[in-house]
Amino acid sequence: MPARLQAILKRVGATIAGFSFAQKTVSVLALLVLTLGVTGLSVWLTQPQYVPLFSGISASDASAITTQLHTDNVPYQLTDGGATILVPQAQVYQERLKAAAANLPTSSNQGYSLLDNMGVTTSEFQQDVTYKRAMEGELASTIDAMQGVKTASVKLAIPQPTVFTDQAQDPTASVFVDESAGTTLTPAQVQAIVHLVSSSTVGMKPTDVSVIDAAGNVLSAMGGATAGSTGDQAKAYDSAVQASVQSMLDKVLGSGNSTVVVSALMDNSTSTKTTDSYSIPTGAPQTSSSSQKETYTGTGAAAQSGVLGTSSTTNGVSNTAANSGGNGSYSSENTTSDNALDKTSVTQQIPAGGVQRQTVSVAVDSAAATKAGVSSSQLQQMVANASGVDTSRGDAVGVQLVNFSQANAQAAKQALAQAQAQTQQAQLDSWIRTGLIAAGIVVAMIVALIVFRRRRRNAEVDGGDRYEELAAPTLAFTQVAAPTVPLTTPPPTPAAVESEQRRAEIEQLAVDDPRRAADFLLSLMGEKEPTP
Repeated sequence: MPARLQAILKRVGATIAGFSFAQKTVSVLALLVLTLGVTGLSVWLTQPQYVPLFSGISASDASAITTQLHTDNVPYQLTDGGATILVPQAQVYQERLKAAAANLPTSSNQGYSLLDNMGVTTSEFQQDVTYKRAMEGELASTIDAMQGVKTASVKLAIPQPTVFTDQAQDPTASVFVDESAGTTLTPAQVQAIVHLVSSSTVGMKPTDVSVIDAAGNVLSAMGGATAGSTGDQAKAYDSAVQASVQSMLDKVLGSGNSTVVVSALMDNSTSTKTTDSYSIPTGAPQTSSSSQKETYTGTGAAAQSGVLGTSSTTNGVSNTAANSGGNGSYSSENTTSDNALDKTSVTQQIPAGGVQRQTVSVAVDSAAATKAGVSSSQLQQMVANASGVDTSRGDAVGVQLVNFSQANAQAAKQALAQAQAQTQQAQLDSWIRTGLIAAGIVVAMIVALIVFRRRRRNAEVDGGDRYEELAAPTLAFTQVAAPTVPLTTPPPTPAAVESEQRRAEIEQLAVDDPRRAADFLLSLMGEKEPTP
């Protein structure tokens, strides 16, 4: 073993031997904690990293996949109640390919694949039901792919076709969605689901689709707007109008001298409006005309004579004309002309979310209004124009000049001053803390530099002694190999003798009284006076 290593081991042994019982106990505990920490870290680093193989699968699919993993001797972990399977990252892609080859996991929404199993003997009723199931599966698979949707189920109600239009019914649909954990579908996503289902089914309108979630909440009601969307639209409309009016009043009266409240009533229903208009084409003849023409010719009619009654009442006696009249003729001609009109039909779909009525209430500080030189009527007219008030639908605007309370303003001013003072104090404390840390670092660097220089100086003194120890064997070897006149060692200088004596005294003092030796070393560095 090299002499330098032996010296280091001796110093370590001497240091440990000088420990008290408490110090030895703490050292042993620290060594045990360090050993356990290193062992735990090495075990954690050597463990494989598990990543999801499949998630959100059914119990039957999980059983089949775990059986395959057992066959392949692949370790796995089950989480999320068995719906998620974790495998080592290095084997995830290989196991996914094997599962896909085994048609795992199976899909509950088969879609159009149901039509592949239909035979030639399938009845018309079976064909209709299978087609409806295929449509439901395809729609559910599409909705499953949306962000925030865990699973989805679609049920279609398609009525039987009929030739009587007054008996025809529109198809309807209901959609059930299970949202992912911590996720809520936005109104825009709900509208997307509604339009997706309605556009995929012939004859279905968006108002014929209802959407509910796993918690039983109606996200979109049948025949109406998306649940919650009307309320959100009302809040957005109120906020927009309020911000517009408040911005105008702040510029006229100054900030804090007015307050605005807007309340709008939104229409939750949808409606259809059809308008028919008729017009006469330019340059066309009159819409309707009629004419009548009669012509008479001749001298007169012959006189008739006889007995009135039937043959039974006259006993079969019949009288003939006594005189014959002249020749005559009669003609009549009627003409009617009808020309069609231009007809224009306009059908307008009115969606939900229209404003039925709104009210705007404004309170203005009378002192600010007087200072600005505006009257209540002028303010009311400005507010009505800025908010888009329509009196035909019953909108109302109210402007009141009142004296604003200054108590809140004073309290806010005091709170602001207090907050600014606290911020300044916190900043000052932060600067002081930073300065103390920087000063501590500088002092530590200075102390370390002083200790380093003193140790280097002591090392130079000890180096002379070690040189003498190493030089002695060399001289002895030289004398054996080639006898020469030995060199006389110069006598030590008084300074070297004094330094050696001090070193010996310090070593002896460290052995006899370690505490006093430590105090003495601290006194050499100027940190503490030696203990008397």
